[in-house]
Amino acid sequence: MSRQRKVILAMETSRTYGRSILRGIARYARTHGPWVFHRSAPFYWGATAQKSSLGSLFRLDVDGIVLREQRDGVQTERMLSLGVPVVVSPYTEPFPGLANILTDDVAIGRMAAEHLLHRGFRQFAYCGFGDRYFWSRERGRSFCARVREAGFETNYYDYNEPKSVSRRSWEAEQGIVVEWLRSLPKPVGVMASNDDRGQHILEACKLAGLRVPEELAIIGVGNDDLICDLVSPPLCSVALSAQKAGYEAAARLDALMSGGPDNNDTIVVRPSRVVTRQSTDVFAISDPCVLEVLRHIHARAGREPVQVEDILKSVPVSRRGLYNRFARTLGRSVHDEIKRVRMDECARLLVSTELPISKIALRLGFSDVKNFARYFRQSMGLNPLEYRKRHCID
Repeated sequence: MSRQRKVILAMETSRTYGRSILRGIARYARTHGPWVFHRSAPFYWGATAQKSSLGSLFRLDVDGIVLREQRDGVQTERMLSLGVPVVVSPYTEPFPGLANILTDDVAIGRMAAEHLLHRGFRQFAYCGFGDRYFWSRERGRSFCARVREAGFETNYYDYNEPKSVSRRSWEAEQGIVVEWLRSLPKPVGVMASNDDRGQHILEACKLAGLRVPEELAIIGVGNDDLICDLVSPPLCSVALSAQKAGYEAAARLDALMSGGPDNNDTIVVRPSRVVTRQSTDVFAISDPCVLEVLRHIHARAGREPVQVEDILKSVPVSRRGLYNRFARTLGRSVHDEIKRVRMDECARLLVSTELPISKIALRLGFSDVKNFARYFRQSMGLNPLEYRKRHCID
């Protein structure tokens, strides 16, 4: 019988991101274990018990650690000083010389920008946490770059880090954000660096008397259901394949604990799709004909094949007139929009369900799986099975 691995899980669990990483680790351990996990005491045991529990972790004879960068840098350094294999999930900056779990912030920023561009926005803003956190910084840069590619500029919220050691509270910063939001041209599509920041913006909009999504459409990152579904209006968000990354992190740690080379591999948390909720459920389109067509496509294309002939019945224009007005307003064709909406639904079904690919093809009205796979690859660059493997645990 193989020896049980003993692993410290120093991960936060208050957010979907951390819990998803842990689910992926647990999935790996069930298949490749047995592993025994050690964690610090829960908060309701009290501060004294938590401190004692943390101290006992340092005295354990463990084989490895999955470490979320701790708010207390001393605790992080103590964990790293144990001299056992570590996979780290950083918060401020990546840890050189270690295997890091990192979000693909370039892809995240681009995906958020694409979502707002497809909604017809021509004015944009980004709200993060300044340069202190690499993920907030890189998502903002990527968002701005994609917006610039489309021919527009981004209003960037300049978060000024206080000179004191402690961070500025949200209560102290809220008034600054309110004034910044009021100063933005409207309507505007706003990317928040994560769902917590998205919640901040929604709260500030209420104080500023701004309507969401009519004046500000807001998209966050993380798809944290405990935030996105509890705020009003519900927050649209970029979903992350964190569970898949947790599984890969456990595999990397297993290799290190088995004496494998420490080649500092990065475990990438990829964005899978945008989960649309009410905070971006609007089209920033002034042409009533184009607006009606968009509503028609989004209402039907995810459930059934949509033909241009069907759309023409709902608008008083010719085919050529529709094509010209659609391209002039949005910079893409009617066919492109139909295809994009259908592929968004395909991606959702591939990532969030275990439906066989043949049933997904049938649900979307494809005659056979080969046609579906060819159609999907043209848009996504991967066939449906490759896409599912990229974002889901096998």
